[in-house]
Amino acid sequence: MDEMAGWVAQRRAETAGDRLFLLTHPPVITYGRRTPASELPAASGIPAVPADRGGYATYHGPGQLVGYLVVKLGSGKPGQLVRWVETRLIAAMAELGFTTYRRDTEPGGKSLVGVWAPGERKLASVGMRIRDGISSHGFAVNIDPEMSVFRAFTVCGLPDVTMTSLAELAREQGRRTPGGPAVSDAVAAAFDAPVPWQA
Repeated sequence: MDEMAGWVAQRRAETAGDRLFLLTHPPVITYGRRTPASELPAASGIPAVPADRGGYATYHGPGQLVGYLVVKLGSGKPGQLVRWVETRLIAAMAELGFTTYRRDTEPGGKSLVGVWAPGERKLASVGMRIRDGISSHGFAVNIDPEMSVFRAFTVCGLPDVTMTSLAELAREQGRRTPGGPAVSDAVAAAFDAPVPWQA
C-alpha cells in the first residue's frame, strides 16, 4: 500500500507518467470499505487486509496476475475507467484465445464489474480508486491459482459467484494453460492504448 501511495504521489506531482504495474502477490484477501464482516473468511489461514478501493472482498495470490493502474484522468467518471479496464482485459484474453465479456449490473443488484467467461463465471476482478483525478488499484486475472480459496469467503459481494481461471478454460478447450509471462505480455500490450478522458 505504501508503494502504491508513492506511485500516486509521483503521478500527481508529474514526476512520473501513467504506469501499469504487473505483479503477483503472496496469498492475501483484500476488501473494500463497503465489505460487511460476514463476507470475510472466518478462519482461512490467509490474512484479510482492508484496501482503500472500491469493490468488495477478493483474493490475490500465486497463479494470478495483478495489475495496478496509476493514470491521470480528465473529466472521466470512475465507472468509465472501470469499463475501459474491462474492455482492455477482454482484448488481452482474446489475444490469448479466450472468449470473455463484461456484464451490466441489473437495477438494484450487486456489482457485476469484472471480466466473465461463458457460463457466467468470473475470470478477473476489478477494483479501482480515483482521488483528485488519479487512479490506483486495478485488477486481478486468475491464471492458475488455488481455486478452493475463493470458497472460503464471499467473492466480490456475490455469494453465488463461480470463479474460474485460464487453466480451467484451457482444459475445457483441450489446450495448455498460457504461462504467466504470456499473460503479462498480452495484458501489457492491450493496455498500451490511450486512456479515455485523459487530461
